[in-house]
Formats: sequence, structure tokens, C-alpha cells
Amino acid sequence: MVQAAPFILVLLLALGAHAFPSQQCNLAGFWKNDLGSNMTIFDLNKKGNFFGNYSTAVSTNSSNIKVSPLLGSQHKGPNQKGQPTFGFTVHWSFSDSITVFTGQCFVDDNGKEVLKTMWLLRSHMDECSDDWKATR
Repeated sequence: MVQAAPFILVLLLALGAHAFPSQQCNLAGFWKNDLGSNMTIFDLNKKGNFFGNYSTAVSTNSSNIKVSPLLGSQHKGPNQKGQPTFGFTVHWSFSDSITVFTGQCFVDDNGKEVLKTMWLLRSHMDECSDDWKATR
């Protein structure tokens, strides 16, 4: 019986680990990136749609930066496991360009929510022949 006790304790600990809920990553709130840009995402609706504001710290026109609106959607599928994928568009208020972001919200090992994203910026071009330099 003495040898069985450690096995039962380990088994109970292993079974009990699944009873604790995993942390959920919530997109709503204030976010700041490593370059100093920040955004606020307001509450998501039941379908996962959201809106907010984005203020960039990185621009070729830094003297005229204004807070810009964003509109997005979070995936609400059963396989997201509390770390949802999402996308949003920023319509820049101070330039004739739009940026789309796509990413995923993670909870790191320290319990901190982290957004990992990629983006594409499309600038207005006057001529079709300049299309090659319109997207970064």
C-alpha cells in the first residue's frame, strides 16, 4: 500500500490539473506595442465584431498624426481555446491609406495577454503604373 500512495497522488494531481480553467485572452481593452503605438478595442458583440481607436507612433507624416478608427472581427469558433484569432482594419484619419492587421491573442506563461500580429498598409497612388509601391 505504501508504494501505491505516491502513484495515486500523482494520478490525482494529473487528473486535477484538467479541472482548472485555462486563462482566456480578451481583446477588449487598451493595448500598446513595442514602438509606442496604442489602440483601444471596445467590447466585442456576440458575433465577435468590434470597433476602437488606433494611434500610431510610426508614420512618415509624424507632425499630423491623429487617432484613427478601427473595425474588426474575432473568430468565435470552438477550437480557439481562449486564444482567439482576429483581424481589423485601420482607416487612417491623417493620410489616404488603410492598414489591415491579422493576428492572435495569447496568454503567455506569466498570465500576460499578448497580441501577435502582421499588417499590410495600402497607400493611395494616382497612377495604376505606381501600384508596385502602394502596399507595404
